[in-house]
Amino acid sequence: MARYQSEFTQFLNELKTQKPHLEADQQAGRALLWDKEPLTAEDQRRAKAAKLKQRAYVYSND
Repeated sequence: MARYQSEFTQFLNELKTQKPHLEADQQAGRALLWDKEPLTAEDQRRAKAAKLKQRAYVYSND
């Protein structure tokens, strides 16, 4: 008995065979936006110093 594959799984398998570079492109795109090096202690200190204090009530016109 053959194992069941949904239409979506069949579509993905067919897409991967047609475009073998697709997975590498996805990983490269992820690296651009999400895979970042951790901040150094100096960068963390500068970010903390540059942060502005929020007012207690942000909707006032004071």
